[in-house]
Order: sequence, then structure tokens, then C-alpha cells
Amino acid sequence: MTDQSSGQSSGQSPGPSGDTAGESARVDRRKVREGLVLSVKMDKTAVIGVIERVRHPRYAKTVQRTKRLYAHDESNDLRVGDRVRVSETRPLSKLKRWRVVEVLERAK
Repeated sequence: MTDQSSGQSSGQSPGPSGDTAGESARVDRRKVREGLVLSVKMDKTAVIGVIERVRHPRYAKTVQRTKRLYAHDESNDLRVGDRVRVSETRPLSKLKRWRVVEVLERAK
């Protein structure tokens, strides 16, 4: 019983580096995807096609699925066919939840 009454508060204890859990560096949990620009007809918005490969649950064949992500393009400099990297962000509109981080390869 004497161990519990040592006078320390029941809050967060310092970690091995001396920092509490709240003060340590935050881990970026935002999703990052790469895809091709499919459409740039909207103002400051691009439609990005992201291909994901999944195994079919029954037949075990690899199947390609395309997701269309609406991404924010602040500078309006994307063209159809560009390969881009997008990052998840807060909701910017009804459908936009992604932001263009960088252009990996320009369309030819």
C-alpha cells in the first residue's frame, strides 16, 4: 500500500526520452496516393484516377480497381495525363478531400 501513496499524480508519466506522450512529434496519419489526372474541367479541381490492385476473395485473381479522387489544385497548372501525388486533407467541398502535393511526371 505504501507504493501507491508515493505522492505522484496519476497523469501521464514521462516516456523514455523524458517527454510526455502529448509533446512528442506527431505522426502524420494522412493517406498519400499516386495517380493520373483524368479531368481538369473544374476550377482549381482535378479528378485523379488511382489504381489499386486487390485479390479477388473467391478466385484469387488480381483485379484492378480505379478510384476517382477529387483533388484541390490551387495553381490550376495540371493537365490530363500528368502523374501526381495527392494527400488527404480536411473536406474542402462536397466531394473534395484530397490536395495535390506534387507533380511526379508531366503528360507528353
